[in-house]
This record gives sequence, C-alpha cells and structure tokens, in this order.
Amino acid sequence: MRTLFVPLAVMALAVPPAFSQTVAGSNPSPLRQAAARTVEPTGPLDLRSALALAQQFNPGLSSAWHERQATDAAVLQAGAWPNPVLDAQVEDLRRDNRTTTLLLSQPIELGGKRAARVTAAERARDQAASALLARRSELRASTITLFFEVLTAQERLRLAQDSVALAQTATRAAANRVAAGKIPPIEETRSRVAEAGIQVELLQAEGALRSARQQLAALWGNPNPRFTNAEGAVDRLPAVASAQEVESRLSAAPVLRQARFEVERRQALSELEQARRVPDVTVSLGAKRVPANDGVGSSSGRNQVVVGLSVPLPIFDTNRGNVAEALSREEKARDDLVAAELQLGADAAQAAERLRSARATAETLQRDALPGAEAAYKAATKGFELGKFSFLEALDAQRTLFQVRNQYLLAVADAHRAAGELDRLLGTEGDEPLRATAVAR
Repeated sequence: MRTLFVPLAVMALAVPPAFSQTVAGSNPSPLRQAAARTVEPTGPLDLRSALALAQQFNPGLSSAWHERQATDAAVLQAGAWPNPVLDAQVEDLRRDNRTTTLLLSQPIELGGKRAARVTAAERARDQAASALLARRSELRASTITLFFEVLTAQERLRLAQDSVALAQTATRAAANRVAAGKIPPIEETRSRVAEAGIQVELLQAEGALRSARQQLAALWGNPNPRFTNAEGAVDRLPAVASAQEVESRLSAAPVLRQARFEVERRQALSELEQARRVPDVTVSLGAKRVPANDGVGSSSGRNQVVVGLSVPLPIFDTNRGNVAEALSREEKARDDLVAAELQLGADAAQAAERLRSARATAETLQRDALPGAEAAYKAATKGFELGKFSFLEALDAQRTLFQVRNQYLLAVADAHRAAGELDRLLGTEGDEPLRATAVAR
C-alpha cells in the first residue's frame, strides 16, 4: 500500500496551488489625477504637450490597456490542462473489516477542446489589442480637436475684448459730442446699449473658453486646468484627404478591425461548442487495501491495484443547443461586419464632405470677406473720429467685422471637428506630423 501511495502523493503535490500566484495592482485613480495635475504646465500649453499628457494619463486609455493585459491572462488560463483529482474512500470503519481506496484521476479532453478554447481566447486578445489602438487613435483625434477649440475660443475672446474696447471708445466719443452739442443725446443712449450687448458677448466668450479648457484638461483627468493658454496658430486648417486616401484607410479602420476579430472569435467559439459534443474521458489509477478476513486463506491484509476509465454517455445532453446558439451568433457577427462597413463608408464620406465644406468656407472668408470688412471698419472708425460718419455707421462696420471674424473662426473650428471625426473613424497612425496647412493671408 505504501509503495503505491507515495507516487500518488508526489503527483498530487507537484501541481502548483492556485493561490500562489500574485497579481500586481495598478496605481489608484486619485494618484493618477494628482500626477496629471503636477505634470500639466502652469504656463502656455502646446499641442505636443497636450497629446503627451492625454496619452499618459487618460483614464479610458488606461482602462483599455488593462483590458489588454487581462486578455493575456485569459489566453494563459485557456491553455491550462484539467487538474487531477485525488480521491480517498474508506469502507466500514471497523479496523478488521476496513477497506481503504486511494485513486488519482486525470480528466483527458478530447475533440480539440483545448485548442479551440485557446483560439477563442487569442481572438479576444486580438480584439482587446485592436480596441487599445482604436482608443489611442480616438484620444489623439479628440485632443487635437479640443486643442483647436481652445485656440478658437481664445481668439473669439480676443475679438470680444477688442469690440468692448472699441465700444467703450465710441461711447466716450459720443458722450463728448453730446456735451458739445454736435449730436443729440439719443446717440449716446444707442452707444451705451450697443456697449452693453457687446459686454454680454464678452461674458459668453469667457464662458466658452473656460468650458473648452476644462474639456481639454479632462482628457488627462484634471478637472481644474492649470495651463494659462493654448499656444498655436488658430488659422492652421487640416488638409483635405483625397477620396483614394479615404478609401485605402477604410479597410484598416478600427471599427472594421473590431468587427473582423469578433467574427473570428465567434467562429472559434462555434468550433469549441462543436468540440464539446465529444465526451471527455477520465483515467484513474490507485490502490486498495483489503482487510485480512476478506481473502480466502489470507492471514493479513493485502494491497490491490485499481485502474479505472470513466466515459460520460452523451444521451440526454448532446450540446446541440449551445452549438446552434454559437452558429447563430457567428452569423450575427458576419452581418454586423457588413453593417459596419456600410455605416463606416457613409460616416466617412459625410465627415470628409464636412471637412471640405468648412475648409472652403474658411478660405473664402479669409481671402474675400475679411479684408473688405477690415478696410470698411478702419475707414468708418477714422471717419467717425473726424466727424464724417455717424456713430451708427461706425458701429455697423464694427459689427460686420466682428460677425465675419466670428464666422471664420466657426468655420475653422468646424473643419477641425470634421477632421477629428474622420480620424476617429479611419484611425490615426501613431505620432505622425499634423497634416495641416495655414491659410494664406
């Protein structure tokens, strides 16, 4: 009995316990936020620094990275063999009649279950890796878009401040001319009403800038921005991608990669369910101690070798339902892939058209409308100071210039939003230089 028990015990103890594995934890979220607040500069912030902060401290990107690590562990677990089972049985507790049996059983998977399980886990890992790349691409596009939102908001605030200064100058001039008896008092009242309206626009511009700065800083987990201003050229427009370039990037788009990996994962799960229809076997080896009075003519107990083979009979449960479910979900994944291709093509075409339209609008305003509005404003202002034009004419020229500049900034912001949406759909390629051009003045 002892000669058989020792090898069985050694085989059982050779299996490492599950609790011996340790998992390294990640930094808590508050520590990451504190680090982001510390690293964020207190002075001007350029685009490269914003991209670096977002890539390093964005919570969503960190979540996708941990999911990628989790799938590595899932692949490791999928390839594990079934654990052996050590079984001890005692029949009749009386010493003279006691029969003791020790069995070591090893389940053996058949039908390719382990290979199919590993394949399904690997496809899930590919999905997680693709999701991580997609999240990086989306974060880069969002950072660029919000950075230019801050630049645009800063420019709109500067325009509003200039308009307020001009309105205050016009109000003082109107008051002086009323005091000199050159214009009626109603002109001063109109000037003060116009100044109040521009003050409201200034408050709105300040609020828009605060909101844009908070949205940008939120990308790296800082609810209270520390940077003073965004540093960059507000008239830097994104380049328009050609139809051939968009078409070539469609096949490698993140959403399509995800859909393809989902099809492959569902196919592997279908193969796994098919393999589970093949029953597994369990091989047993052990020893049995028989009491002395159990044998004929025996004066002492004796040992017996026990060998067993266990095979479940697939009579009632043939896994037919799980197989049918897996096949249906595989077909659903294929349909989702086709639907994603159609939707992506439509969304990419719409974003590209928005980008072309916004860029053309900005270029037209920059080339044709802004120079004329600036010339009219300067002439009206000079004429008002010399008494050749009325205050209403000067104010109208000022409002025209402000509206044209505001339309230009809105077109620039819309162009960057469309470019960001296009990059989010098609994916960006790492740290490539920004494909943008400055509008010729």
